[in-house]
Amino acid sequence: MHVLQIEHPVRQYEAWKQAFDADPVGREAAGVRRYRIERPIDDPAYVMIDLEFDDTGHAEAMLASLRELWGSVQGTLIGDPRVRIVELVESREYCGQSGPGVG
Repeated sequence: MHVLQIEHPVRQYEAWKQAFDADPVGREAAGVRRYRIERPIDDPAYVMIDLEFDDTGHAEAMLASLRELWGSVQGTLIGDPRVRIVELVESREYCGQSGPGVG
């Protein structure tokens, strides 16, 4: 699994989210398997997005499409984006209430 990690400030989250939901780059058709949007609890005008892909090629193609899109909205809808493509090496999910002090 490869993840395109994106983070940037937004002028107004609701306007940014509306544009994100409009999906101008066609995420699913471009190979995105899953996405997550996160915001720091102390800065609601900043977003972090993880787009998950099966391979690096799709992630790189999406990044190229996004850079083209960002050229038209940077400074108005978003600030300067920071991006990187990473490989998911390991993931583990914990379920339940186990842990110190839990019966």
